[in-house]
Amino acid sequence: MGVLTFTEEHTSTISPARIFKASILDSHNLIPKLLPQVFKSMGFIQGSGGVGSIKEINFAQGSDLTNLKYRIDELNEETFTYNYTVIEGDALTDKLEKITHEIKLETTLDGGTVSKVTSKYHTKGDFSLNEEDVKAGKEKVLGVYKVVEAYLLQNPNAYV
Repeated sequence: MGVLTFTEEHTSTISPARIFKASILDSHNLIPKLLPQVFKSMGFIQGSGGVGSIKEINFAQGSDLTNLKYRIDELNEETFTYNYTVIEGDALTDKLEKITHEIKLETTLDGGTVSKVTSKYHTKGDFSLNEEDVKAGKEKVLGVYKVVEAYLLQNPNAYV
């Protein structure tokens, strides 16, 4: 088994508290409303959103993926940290054991946010991950982030 690690950072003028509430705490409600062409549904199939809960995401028809399930490993509303592990679904294929994501939102000097994301792909055997596929997946996630950010900019009283 190998582990491939990717790290990225994004900045926003929105505060960490608002981004955390919208994109993490209420993602299962907000994101399918903002992107119904991508997400059919999101919801908890075990737990209610705390550590150990399992969330299922069902993608809209025509998507590259059908569904995935992930377990919440850490959720800290004070430090704006969120870690989860993809445990089942199309994203894993038969070559990946799991994918872990560590998200940390930090306040910038101007009150905005630096989002730091570390993703670790745990491969099976001697499988080598195609970096182009990883890049395409990261771009899709960034696209969702940008849609949530745009929603928050257009709705300054949402998630305060």
